[in-house]
Amino acid sequence: MPKDTSIKSVLIIGSGPIVIGQACEFDYAGSQSARSIREEGIEVILINSNPATIMTDPSMADHIYLKPLTTKSIIEILKEHPQIDAVLPTMGGQTALNLCLEAQDKGIWEDFGVRLIGVDVNAINITEDRDQFKALLKKIDVPTAPAEICTSYLRGKEIAQEFGFPLVIRPSFTLGGTGASIVYKPEDFDRLLTAGLEASPIHEVLIDKALMGWKEYELELLRDKNDNVVIICSIENMDPMGIHTGDSITVAPAMTLSDTTFQKLRDYAILMMRSIGNFAGGCNVQFAVSPDDKEDIVAIEINPRVSRSSALASKATGYPIAKIASKLALGYTLDELQNQITKSTSALFEPTLDYVIVKIPRWNFDKFEGSDRTLGLQMKSVGEVMGIGRSFQEALHKATQSLEIKRNGLGADGKGYTNYEQIIEKLTYASWDRVFVIYDAIAMGIPLSRIHEITKIDMWFLKQYEELHTLEKEIAKYTITTLPKEFLLEAKQKGFADRQIAHMMGCLESEVHALRMNMNINRVFKLVDTCAAEFKAKTPYYYSTFEAEIEKADGTRFVDNESVVTDRKKIIVLGSGPNRIGQGIEFDYSCVHGVLASKECGYETIMINCNPETVSTDFDTADKLYFEPVFWEHIYDIIQHEKPEGVIVQLGGQTALKLAEKLSKYGVKIIGTSFDALDLAEDRGRFSDLLTELEIPFPKFGIAETADEASELADQLDFPLLIRPSYVLGGQGMKIVINKQELEEHVVNLLKTIPGNKLLLDHYLDGAIEAEADAICDGENVYIIGIMEHIEPCGVHSGDSNATLPPFNLGEFVMQQIKDHTQKIAIALKTVGLINIQFAIKDDTVYIIEANPRASRTVPFIAKAYGEPYVNYATKVMLGHSKVTDFDFNPQLKGYAIKQPVFSFSKFPNVNKALGPEMKSTGESILFIDDLKDDQFYELYSRRKMYLSK
Repeated sequence: MPKDTSIKSVLIIGSGPIVIGQACEFDYAGSQSARSIREEGIEVILINSNPATIMTDPSMADHIYLKPLTTKSIIEILKEHPQIDAVLPTMGGQTALNLCLEAQDKGIWEDFGVRLIGVDVNAINITEDRDQFKALLKKIDVPTAPAEICTSYLRGKEIAQEFGFPLVIRPSFTLGGTGASIVYKPEDFDRLLTAGLEASPIHEVLIDKALMGWKEYELELLRDKNDNVVIICSIENMDPMGIHTGDSITVAPAMTLSDTTFQKLRDYAILMMRSIGNFAGGCNVQFAVSPDDKEDIVAIEINPRVSRSSALASKATGYPIAKIASKLALGYTLDELQNQITKSTSALFEPTLDYVIVKIPRWNFDKFEGSDRTLGLQMKSVGEVMGIGRSFQEALHKATQSLEIKRNGLGADGKGYTNYEQIIEKLTYASWDRVFVIYDAIAMGIPLSRIHEITKIDMWFLKQYEELHTLEKEIAKYTITTLPKEFLLEAKQKGFADRQIAHMMGCLESEVHALRMNMNINRVFKLVDTCAAEFKAKTPYYYSTFEAEIEKADGTRFVDNESVVTDRKKIIVLGSGPNRIGQGIEFDYSCVHGVLASKECGYETIMINCNPETVSTDFDTADKLYFEPVFWEHIYDIIQHEKPEGVIVQLGGQTALKLAEKLSKYGVKIIGTSFDALDLAEDRGRFSDLLTELEIPFPKFGIAETADEASELADQLDFPLLIRPSYVLGGQGMKIVINKQELEEHVVNLLKTIPGNKLLLDHYLDGAIEAEADAICDGENVYIIGIMEHIEPCGVHSGDSNATLPPFNLGEFVMQQIKDHTQKIAIALKTVGLINIQFAIKDDTVYIIEANPRASRTVPFIAKAYGEPYVNYATKVMLGHSKVTDFDFNPQLKGYAIKQPVFSFSKFPNVNKALGPEMKSTGESILFIDDLKDDQFYELYSRRKMYLSK
């Protein structure tokens, strides 16, 4: 066996808090890697500062350190564990690679006798240092764009003069395109060059001739120590060069490549990978291809680590790249490892796809007022979704339905743009919503040639769009009673939702659904099997599609459904969809624990989610995974097929919670807290009546539906006022106003962006302290898992506050009120499962701000701080398997734990960085301190009022 038997203990470095450009794909990679290495009987020690991740869960590794990602922490761990033989830095993104290099430079690995596995320092340096990389490509005869390295302002000016504009500036050793820019005009060059030099830790940038409009491709590869290489997946960017791949709509497999060019890309990628040193593991190679018949190729970059694209490629093919890469790092070769999905073929067998996947990024520009919303070389998206379909059109529709931006797919929802100038501008300056705008442009009659000329998007994609629009026009000629079966089947095969088809014919969604059932046009489920069904897959990982009926010789008709329903009792867990500000990785953590706890209770577990970066969508987390939009129609069809005991909605954030009403209406059992209780907590009027009944104080408030009503209310409530729309997450649209003019302005804006919503006006308790409690309740008993005090004053969103567990200066009288209020509210809401309650404390009185009977972003933090599996316990309570009194709670925490928010403002230089009631942080880290004399606590406390914005 070629495994390196000298390795007995491995240190894995995580990626730290989530920032734009480095999200939970590294949690997925790190979790898979830890499991893969432990399978070999090797001890795993893990460092990561992010408390919301699965990888920092006690079950994932032998020793977990929630410490800052610094060389100081690394030295502490190596002293504590002298048995560590090797370090694996390729699972934690750029953060881990950079930390690994720093430790190498300081001689730390050498001092402790630790070696790097999975990558060597030369490979990192060659691929990250733009100059070395360029020299290597020249040596191995791989074409590159004309480019020059620059380490000074003066040299940069000379290069610009030589190349002419447009130019691209790319800093060395950065992630997510940080500091990168396209320079169109000489007057912008000085500013952008300076920004690029400052962004690079080694003060170096590469200036290259911009390949604007060229097509962009990525290949995901694995290589072992014997130089065997497999290409897992080819990915085509629908958006041409000039937009960061993390912000591009991408398609797998590549759609518009000629076979000869594809073979050339393969050869170049393998050549590049084999020439970057002693390296066994995963790798991502990016190319540009000229959009003419010559199809000239230029290599852009190679990343010798798993990446966001490899998470996507893993989910697209069902091939667990991080898991296999970890085994290769231990010395295995590809021909000795099994394909994890078929369990009968070798890992050297390249995946084959008989379906198409489309990834669409998810942005959060609404959180960054005044931000530049055009897309370019700097990544700005906060998450992504993936759709799987039998055709590009079906996958594209499923991805757009997964985004959760109040769209039902492409077109046919009355929300498209109809202004010619606006459409042209959004196409010219790549906008976040241009995936929809292309459809609007075609609907308006703008010729494809013009759209292609502006966007440089390949004609093949534009023709796919055009076919969709042609079908929409055709269906619009019919009514629900006259629509022929073949048109309805074609619309479903192309991904149109029932509610879009209803919009085309001016009828109800339920009527289209009934017609479908009547015509026997039902969703069928297909396996993601890595091998186009050549071998039997053992892993239940499904996507849905529609098929025409097949007629057997005896005249019976059927459609082929690969998802076999068992007779076991089943539980469906609804995932949280794409990451966004206010709903991130912490809900994935909760979903995974919900699945594992349901398994422990003897249920067959079914996961529905569409986010390729997550552990919940790993093929072996649940008993069955449906990689589908968390969108009503898809969920209902899966429920009809599987007939579960019930659905868990309180672990998937607001995404899953919003579906509770419909599930309840359709008679689907909601596991845990009932829909009525969830609605009672959301409905401010009903909730306030309940608080009044319980004699619990809350800030004076009123509800308005117009600007006039809001103005009248303001006279009764007194300024300052906190205004917010109902049913939102992450403080969306919340603002503190101090006079009538500000009030009117904000109310008018809100009613324009969220029409028909009720607005809540609260008297804002100026200068109050904010605290929150999370608890588990079984309807009768309540256990408070943690009470946290925010360092910032009331008015900064809880997700943006530094929060301390346990509280640091709340007296016994206040603490008792918090405990009593939590107990009363949890029981009055008939909570079964988790609840989060937020408080404002003024003059020793505890007021209720809000209660959310669901998992919150603080639950993973509290679980990690106290070392207790709270989501596991809460799920068992929801399932009625256990009472709160059955658990032996034993929280362990010396001193204090502080949840520290992390912001990605560097991506939006012109944005107001002041904090307020609307959440802006993208992630968080955990900090443990022994006592309040700690310097870090002192610094946080002294800065607490700096950011409050009204």
